Amino acid sequence: MRHAHKPLREQVIVITGASSGIGLATARMAAKRGARVVLAARSEDVLARIAKEFGPCAAYVRADVGQREDVQAIADTAIATFGGFDTWVNVAGLTVYGPLREIAYEDHQRQIQTNLWGTVNGSLVAVEHLRQRGGALINVGSVASDLAFPFQGLYATSKHAVKGFTDTLRMELIAEGAPVSVTLVKPTSIDTPLPQRARNYMDREPTLPPPIYPPDEVANAILHAAVHPQRDIFVGGAGKLFVMGKEFAPGAYDELAPAIIALQKRSESPRNPKGALHAPREAGQERGDPPVYVMRTSAYTRATLHPLATASVAAGLAATAAVLLSRRPRDNSRA
Repeated sequence: MRHAHKPLREQVIVITGASSGIGLATARMAAKRGARVVLAARSEDVLARIAKEFGPCAAYVRADVGQREDVQAIADTAIATFGGFDTWVNVAGLTVYGPLREIAYEDHQRQIQTNLWGTVNGSLVAVEHLRQRGGALINVGSVASDLAFPFQGLYATSKHAVKGFTDTLRMELIAEGAPVSVTLVKPTSIDTPLPQRARNYMDREPTLPPPIYPPDEVANAILHAAVHPQRDIFVGGAGKLFVMGKEFAPGAYDELAPAIIALQKRSESPRNPKGALHAPREAGQERGDPPVYVMRTSAYTRATLHPLATASVAAGLAATAAVLLSRRPRDNSRA
């Protein structure tokens, strides 16, 4: 992407889902690096506390990103407070754990409303402003944009859709010559409160499959793209490796379903199965409490943020994937 963006310290950055997890980590990192930030989420009390922590460089808006009028209010606040914005980051999202057939329709609907329509609403509102001003649109997808996850079926569905929408919007902006970069960030498992805030139909407390990476790795990738645009950024080399392996042998990935389901269950009973899907709950924390070790950084992601390293990293991953797949027992009876 051949767009020149302002240094971070000169930018105004809008962040949805800013009350917890990746959104909160990104907001704190942006403010620390000198950017002015506009925070949006459903938890107004938490946003007020965070904005006070940041001082005059922050504004906040209580918003449900699934509602177009709420998203327009975010943009209006950024314009009224800071004269506009340079980067818009769509982070807001939730998940539901359980078999697709057992999940209530209203839970399916709410998840798509937040994860997909929240991204669509944010992107379209943001681009109307950025067409004139120039800047960056950054959508947070997931490794689930490329992989299916049993027992998080509608989450994967929404993230696949976010990828299709983001890619299409990028192409249309290129065709019209708009000065807007569009980046899709695809985190692997990240240490955030996502599992604790999920709607849970399982008989166990949910978790994320390892390896798990810290939210600062995603925040750093997002803020890098705000200044130095990239089309896609995977956060976590393990996620990239799984995606490459699935492309080589999709049937083999399908057979991992029982293991993937097991890796999403903790040993204890569910704590709060209703979660924050329909109403905000337990916001204000960047990190969760995963029962396994959390990686300190992602060497793969850090390398891919520097163009000269990207080709060698990709070649290394391809070789690793090929070796792993070559060791898999062949079963010619499977399609």
